[in-house]
Amino acid sequence: MTTSAASGTTASTPAAADAGYGELRAQLAGLATEAFRPELAEIDRLSTPEIARIMNGEDQSVASAVAERLPEIAAAIDAVADRMARGGRLIYAGAGTAGRLGVLDASECPPTFNTDPSEVVGLIAGGPSAMVKAVEGAEDSKELAAADLDGLGLTADDTVVGISASGRTPYAIGAVEHARAAGALTLGLSCNADSALAAAAEHGLEVVTGPELLTGSTRLKAGTAQKLVLNMISTITMIRLGKTYGNLMVDVRASNEKLQARSRRIVSLATGASDAEIESALAATGGEVKHAILIVLGQVDGPTAARLLSESQGHLRAALAAASAL
Repeated sequence: MTTSAASGTTASTPAAADAGYGELRAQLAGLATEAFRPELAEIDRLSTPEIARIMNGEDQSVASAVAERLPEIAAAIDAVADRMARGGRLIYAGAGTAGRLGVLDASECPPTFNTDPSEVVGLIAGGPSAMVKAVEGAEDSKELAAADLDGLGLTADDTVVGISASGRTPYAIGAVEHARAAGALTLGLSCNADSALAAAAEHGLEVVTGPELLTGSTRLKAGTAQKLVLNMISTITMIRLGKTYGNLMVDVRASNEKLQARSRRIVSLATGASDAEIESALAATGGEVKHAILIVLGQVDGPTAARLLSESQGHLRAALAAASAL
């Protein structure tokens, strides 16, 4: 190691850098997600339909890889729901594609489930700008992950999900290690077996998707697997928290014309009420779908619907049972 006299910073010598890269190359060579597939070495010579068929076949294997880990995924989701039921947050942390997928899942929760933006949070190494442009070196810092979590005011009621296809990304591992030390629930989602990320987390979720069509391009099968699992984590957690009624999104936030139309359709599907009844119920609840359904099915007024839902922690079925007992 050498030190710059001008800046006082420490830099690696060429020999040390070569040794470091050699070690990293050896690590990558041992990862299934980085494996080279000689049978695809001339894929660029194939026709577009042939390549498309190969990619489609690759993608079909992803669901099976997720299916093999359903018991572990379900157990992790129940633990997440328990934390969130007592006020904890769901926090995703990753770098590159993994980080972007976490931010995407978090950003879709408010319009879908009417969650506050602070309830499901996505952290990406390098900050928001890394969503569209790589931030060099950010993924290599465990300290950056710890600082990002501290910036959110991490508590023991929170859940932190580290996401990394390789399972070796320092930012994701650092997030999980820091969160676990703080008493938070931790999940480690990776696409390689025996990963450092899974070992660091309370719930290790290793969805092994194998070598990619393009060597090391983990935005492909690994990214698809991560998206499927994140869909499960957020969606099933919200179901457990009473954010749905059957398969209806009764906590949807009608923030645009499409969602306003969807809100009315949801009330109609849940109640079978006339358009006039639906409009009256939504007007009485300020557009809250869940409250409107309770007004129609429970035959209560707006304030009573609000009270019953509050007493039932937002679970519509429980509120309906309480309304029938009035």
